[in-house]
Amino acid sequence: MCLPSPNSARINCGRDRHKGGKELELGQRKGRARTKMRLPKPTRKTLLLLVSLLLTCAPSPATAQSCGASGVAVQVLGSGGPESQDKRASTSYLVWDHGIARVILDAGGGTALRFGESGAQMSQPDVFLFSHFHVDHTSDFPALIFSSWFEDRKRPLPVYGPTGNDFMPSTKEFVHDLFADPHGAWRYLSELVEPGQGSYQLQPHNVAPSSTPVLTFRNANMALYAVTVIHGQVPALAWRIEIGGKRIVFSGDTNGEGEGLTQLASNADLFVAHNAVPEGATGVERRLHMPPSVIGATAAKAHVKQLLLSHRMLRTLGKENETQTEIKRWYSGPIQFANDLDCVPIK
Repeated sequence: MCLPSPNSARINCGRDRHKGGKELELGQRKGRARTKMRLPKPTRKTLLLLVSLLLTCAPSPATAQSCGASGVAVQVLGSGGPESQDKRASTSYLVWDHGIARVILDAGGGTALRFGESGAQMSQPDVFLFSHFHVDHTSDFPALIFSSWFEDRKRPLPVYGPTGNDFMPSTKEFVHDLFADPHGAWRYLSELVEPGQGSYQLQPHNVAPSSTPVLTFRNANMALYAVTVIHGQVPALAWRIEIGGKRIVFSGDTNGEGEGLTQLASNADLFVAHNAVPEGATGVERRLHMPPSVIGATAAKAHVKQLLLSHRMLRTLGKENETQTEIKRWYSGPIQFANDLDCVPIK
């Protein structure tokens, strides 16, 4: 176990041990100058207790998870929303293809830690996607990008997301406001957005609004389609990733209005929808998010094969039975509730 600090009720694992080590070292140095220190001879029982405490209190390295090693899979890095009390990382996903993390979608708070725990490397992704620029979908983006400096990434990283308006930046503005000279928040990393300056560059792209799905990106590994969705006054996108013969659709945050999301999700092997409000939600909540009945109706109309519910918040946590019952009025396929680091193979 980790022992409490004498002056605090909080667990103080590692910090006092490190401090005590420094004090002992200083004491030993002083002892050399004056007289040799004499420490009491420890008993076998004392040594075993100390070893046990050190092994328990020492930080254990994160164990890499195995996701998508033999096919296509989605890993949930963050299954929560903007609340810290839900004890979940905020929204983020990885798409794996035969052991390689090909796509990152969104990067809310806690994503960087979960990314490290997933075993993925920032040298792997072919593309970075944003659904929109609310804080709980974007705040760990700089941390992930800075992490890439300590890895062997040598190729550009395309970044795709929505255009801006009076309330939100465009994708290009977002990236440049973070890193570009002369006013970027982290302009000491400006070579990330200045061609020819660093080992690789970020390549931000604005996705023009469209009420029907449009091809946005294609390479040898995948094709990406986006459609505009309604999330209050915030420019927002839903995404479809076609990879390894599979279709994966991410609703992002949306109230579900319009036919674009249903078209995008048509015959999806996995539909990741955000369960941010309960049935019967009204007001601002309902103008921003889909209740379970709309999720179920969309999944049914699009004939999706599997449904994954994420972006879980305090107002929906604990209401899984009610949520599932409402969705099943419309949709008869398998339903799963997401947790951080869940790995969902695409069958």
